[in-house]
Amino acid sequence: MSSSLRKLIGTVILVITVPVYALIAMVIAVAVLPGANVWWQLVYYLVAGLLWVPPAGGLIVWMAKADRHV
Repeated sequence: MSSSLRKLIGTVILVITVPVYALIAMVIAVAVLPGANVWWQLVYYLVAGLLWVPPAGGLIVWMAKADRHV
C-alpha cells in the first residue's frame, strides 16, 4: 500500500472516530457524572481526554511508515 493511500485512509479514520469518541465520552459524562464528586469528575475527564491518544498515535505511526520498495 502506498504511503499516500495510508495517509488518506488514516486521515479519514481520525476525522470520523475522534469526534464520535468525543460525543460518546460526553454522553457517558452526562449520564454518569451529575452529582458526582469533583475529584471523580476530574479523574473521568483526564482519562477520557487521554484515552484516544494511544490508538491515534498507533494509527499515525502506521500512516508514516515508508513505502516498501520491490
